[in-house]
Amino acid sequence: MIKVGIIGAAGYTGGELIRLLINHPGVELTFMHSKSNGGNPVCKVHQDLIDHPELIFTKELSADVDVLFLCLGHGNSKKFLQENEIDPKIKIIDLANDFRLVKDKQFKGRDFVYGLPEINKEAIIKAGNVANPGCFATCVQMGLLPLAKAGLLSEVYTTGITGSTGAGQSLSATSHFSWRANNIQAYKTLTHQHLDEIQQSLHQLQPSLPTWAENKEVINFVPWRGDFPRGIFVSSTITCDLELAELNQLYQDFYKDARFTFVSEQPIFLKQVVNTNLCVLYLEKVGSKLVVHSATDNLLKGASGQAIQNMNLIFGLDEATGLNLKANYF
Repeated sequence: MIKVGIIGAAGYTGGELIRLLINHPGVELTFMHSKSNGGNPVCKVHQDLIDHPELIFTKELSADVDVLFLCLGHGNSKKFLQENEIDPKIKIIDLANDFRLVKDKQFKGRDFVYGLPEINKEAIIKAGNVANPGCFATCVQMGLLPLAKAGLLSEVYTTGITGSTGAGQSLSATSHFSWRANNIQAYKTLTHQHLDEIQQSLHQLQPSLPTWAENKEVINFVPWRGDFPRGIFVSSTITCDLELAELNQLYQDFYKDARFTFVSEQPIFLKQVVNTNLCVLYLEKVGSKLVVHSATDNLLKGASGQAIQNMNLIFGLDEATGLNLKANYF
């Protein structure tokens, strides 16, 4: 059994990890750490876990684990590792953005692999530590990676809408129900924090594209806040002369071994992926314009589900173990 610890277990991504791991056949959930909830039953925060009264948050760390999931706010993972000595034998999967870029991948003797299995599976299998991709980064990249591999990208125009859980559990002016209901808003236009890691991955597959460090934009990204709790829907537009049938085959070939990614022949929608670790894709073409639609659950394939997928790969399990989830279609 893989012994697991969770840091930041009271948040959304920590809660999703608990829900998945209590039913994972290869895992022993050793401790769930929360500074603000230490000693409290987990179901006091994650009330859907009322049938697991044995789960208790702790303020103490344990060294008796094989892997540690860091579910902290962006920038706090480095701070945590700076303040706490973690045995080098313990593998770390970080769900924040602290180690995703090449310039940040080495920290305190640890080397982090960017954890997108669709392009880095072999490196993840051998990894000691994984930087889990961002939610928007995952969804945008999945729609563009086959084009990058084929050398077809130059400039991309992307829009995407995400649910309120993408903002985290702490309330803000734009995450209250009264603001979100019947409302949408563009935010971080062309400046979203996931752009650098997206561009890094695209450069990995298409070296002719600039790296994130060259400060030359490839992705023109406008994200939106949606009036629903979870899920991401992205539409990316490029100019492309290939026929639609050829492009669909390109995508099918690229993702033929991807356990959770599917290219649809019909228009896709958010309910196909919410509460699953799936990514679904759909291509449309009018004249020379290609639009690639992609949809994921921001808390699963965009965060905790993908983190467990990476854990499975690191420890030699089938990558879908504990992740055979079905969408709430109705």
